[in-house]
Amino acid sequence: MALRRGKPPTPGGTMPLIEHLRELRSRLVRGVLAILIGTIIAWICYEPILDFLTQPYNDIEPLLNERGIDSDIVITGIGGAFNFQIKISLVVGILIASPVWLWQMWGFILPAMHRNEKRWALLLTATGAPLFLAGAALAYVIMPKAMDVLIGFVPDGFGNLVTGAEYFNFIIRMMLVFGVAAEIPLVVVLLNRIGAVSAAQLARARPWTLIGIFIFAAIATPTTDPLTMLFLATPMTVLYLFAELIAKLTDRRKGKRVTAELADDEVSSLDD
Repeated sequence: MALRRGKPPTPGGTMPLIEHLRELRSRLVRGVLAILIGTIIAWICYEPILDFLTQPYNDIEPLLNERGIDSDIVITGIGGAFNFQIKISLVVGILIASPVWLWQMWGFILPAMHRNEKRWALLLTATGAPLFLAGAALAYVIMPKAMDVLIGFVPDGFGNLVTGAEYFNFIIRMMLVFGVAAEIPLVVVLLNRIGAVSAAQLARARPWTLIGIFIFAAIATPTTDPLTMLFLATPMTVLYLFAELIAKLTDRRKGKRVTAELADDEVSSLDD
């Protein structure tokens, strides 16, 4: 009699753990392959990507020249250009492959969730990505102004050389900070949804929260000018107030639901 090629459970109940590890390995491999393919695509499209990243600097270069400031982006070292291209290609490859590795991550986590939790997880993911991109886009828009202010402190008679690595790190940090800051409403709404914080508590903590937002904006932005800080703190404040409004509406809906359930219980007890 032929034996079936099944997966019989091993003694001690270790099969579920082994299956989870196999699934984790499979999803990790898919995510890494997606990042590798994205990196190759970014390597091939390196020139237009580089033009996009250096456009904020190119926008302010004529203004700097008018003020007598000679500023250039340079790449140092024999292998500096190669390392610079690898770094840019890898970061862009991670961004290109983000739908794949994010979906692999959720594919591993979602089966352990209840139906309601799955719906909220997918909703938050679908909302979080556009918010992050919007924050990164805002950083890209205000970057020329931020660089103009900072490079404008160069004294008369001095030049300014910006290394490619320094410029790239500046852009990435700005876009990451603004992108993460745009996720504030999701965090607030999620905490309110799981019952960790109520709308009333958010309202009482509002003054301290706003102070914390401005402190975070002052520390997180790689620039030292107040204008860039305001560009970050203002949308963060608006998003927080919007999240507080959502929390208020959610608590009101929860309160109506609890009141209706209590009313139904009272009617049932009288009928008995």
